[in-house]
Amino acid sequence: MVRDVGALRNVGFLGEGGNGKTSLVEACLYTAGSTDRLGKVDQGNTILDVEPEEINRRSSIAASMGYASWKKQHINLLDTPGYSNFIAETVACIRVIDNAVIVLNSHDDPKVTTEKVFEWVEKENIPRFLFVNHMDHEQADFERALEKAESLLGTRVAALQLPIGSGESFRGVVDLISGKAYGYETDGNGKGQEEEIPADMAGSFEEMRGNLIEFAAEADESLLEKYLEGEELSSDEIVRGLKQGIMEGAFLPALCGCGVKNIGTDALLDVLVDFGISPDQRPAVTANGGDGEDVSVEADPDAPFRALVFKTAVDSFAGKLNIFRVLSGSISSDSMVLNPNRDEKERLGTLLYIQGKNQVAVSDRLLPGDIAAVAKLKATETGDTLCDDKVSEKFPPIEYPTPVISYAISPKSKGDEEKLSTSLSRMKDEDPVLRTSRNEQTNELLLSGLGVLHLEVVVERIKRKYGVEVEMRTPRVPYKETIKGRTKVQGRYKKQTGGKGQFGDTWIEIEPLTRGDGFEFVDKIVGGAIPKTYIPAVEKGIVEAMVNGSLAGFPVTDLRVTLFDGSFHDVDSSEMSFKIAGSLGFKKGMMACKPTLLEPIMNMDVTVPDDYMGDIIGDLNARRGRVMGMDSAPGGKQTIRAQVPMAEVLNYAPSLRSMTQDRGDFSMEFFRYDEVPGQVAEKIISEATAAREEE
Repeated sequence: MVRDVGALRNVGFLGEGGNGKTSLVEACLYTAGSTDRLGKVDQGNTILDVEPEEINRRSSIAASMGYASWKKQHINLLDTPGYSNFIAETVACIRVIDNAVIVLNSHDDPKVTTEKVFEWVEKENIPRFLFVNHMDHEQADFERALEKAESLLGTRVAALQLPIGSGESFRGVVDLISGKAYGYETDGNGKGQEEEIPADMAGSFEEMRGNLIEFAAEADESLLEKYLEGEELSSDEIVRGLKQGIMEGAFLPALCGCGVKNIGTDALLDVLVDFGISPDQRPAVTANGGDGEDVSVEADPDAPFRALVFKTAVDSFAGKLNIFRVLSGSISSDSMVLNPNRDEKERLGTLLYIQGKNQVAVSDRLLPGDIAAVAKLKATETGDTLCDDKVSEKFPPIEYPTPVISYAISPKSKGDEEKLSTSLSRMKDEDPVLRTSRNEQTNELLLSGLGVLHLEVVVERIKRKYGVEVEMRTPRVPYKETIKGRTKVQGRYKKQTGGKGQFGDTWIEIEPLTRGDGFEFVDKIVGGAIPKTYIPAVEKGIVEAMVNGSLAGFPVTDLRVTLFDGSFHDVDSSEMSFKIAGSLGFKKGMMACKPTLLEPIMNMDVTVPDDYMGDIIGDLNARRGRVMGMDSAPGGKQTIRAQVPMAEVLNYAPSLRSMTQDRGDFSMEFFRYDEVPGQVAEKIISEATAAREEE
């Protein structure tokens, strides 16, 4: 391995699912000699798609990585998921890369994921490159792809290359900096052979090279002055200007090729070495010191060791692997470090480089910028900091997307509850976005994630890895019942058998409370009408009766019950008889108090581009929602604030994606319970009654 921080490149490949990121990274690894074959996604033989679910679906659902040596530089290549259901690992990878290659599709418009990842890497001031992939497609159009990228991303694009041919005739690229053309063999060896620029490309070459020189000149004042005076810029000056512009994000440099056929990957590696930046060229990272003060952390090998754990994987042989990036200092195998997030010391066993499915033991010390893994740490989780115990500093947590959909899950076999609990805990180690919770009212175990597909893949993994088959269903809405009227009612229980009988007699008043006040029991017994020892039993009977309301069997809330009179028998009365009497009185009185159904209402914030405002507001109204207001959001978007019944938004995530072409986001939290409208309530009551009869 290269032992110079300046000779390291950490590169993330980002963009839409289906744009060929995995194939492109596989081709880079093969071209650089890191692998001995060109892995194909369609054939299921890549080293980057580790999980069987990825191979079966032919798409990445987890971030993966490999490394290559190119021009004496060590390049870490991170392949990230492009589908919104699995975007969380992309967010984590952005925290540890220094350069971003945004992969575009040559024959399709860039979509929302491209826009999102561009915004994320721009926010982190990470140098960005465009790579137009699939240039062998029959509808490939390099110039159109760049125009669409400019329009969507709002940043000028500078082509570094031109494609030689397109579709079936695509066979190479022209380097606009050097003025050389490179053709590629059809065997996928990835090595471009220098050739003459095709005669029919001479005009476009001159035009595009002139544009590129302008980009270089504009990035450097001294070059701009020289350029405006009509002097010709040298190749070194062009490179200097372009590198300056790329580092500052003044424009997006664009390349092209085909990952599947391994065309243009050697040129891409050249650009990453020549124009990409090393860890010591990145701004310092901020950590929070043990005393609460912020600490500036630079990529200095002589500084104390600090690293961020950005991914956790479970390997069938090595067990749990924590994957981290060194941010300062150095470290070797068998070192003792501190995890300040858990206040635990951890011994790092053998450190491992990750090469797709494989691990290679680290033989030297890791330096700032190095990405490696370590197995079997006791307490460390994704997002934690590892550091020298003398500094005890923590890096900010990774800000993952919030789960947007929940499903009720249960094991198919009743004896597998404990196995399911254990497997969910392990799945959350690998996937920090996952949430589990127990709905106290419905007693359902809820699994929350970024989409239906996300949760389906989790269920598939649980079955494969831990042997637990899981049923997944839409969760039940936790409806409640209440009253709108008041009444006084007698609850009397008398049972005479051959021996001692049972007798309890109560008079109670039932009245509504303000919404959200719950339940109140008032004892107004005077003169010993009911002995004090029996009064708690009356309350207990009422509370138990409130578990299943008279309308549809939902819990009852927001009412006051006052016990004001009754009678007892010296011999036959007991706590049980008064408990039953209280229950009977409550059930009888409920029907006289105008019972009604309550449903949970959610506060929702829906953020969408201006173009979709009308559709979203109309849809929320159709879901019985109330729009409470609107606020401006970054990126020309608006946030709609609304209150919507939970029952109407259990599956809102896929609907929002469909309505906004995946450009909308939302969050929601419980607000309060409100009365269900009459016709809706009738349907709910009918369905609940039918369900109880079936049981």
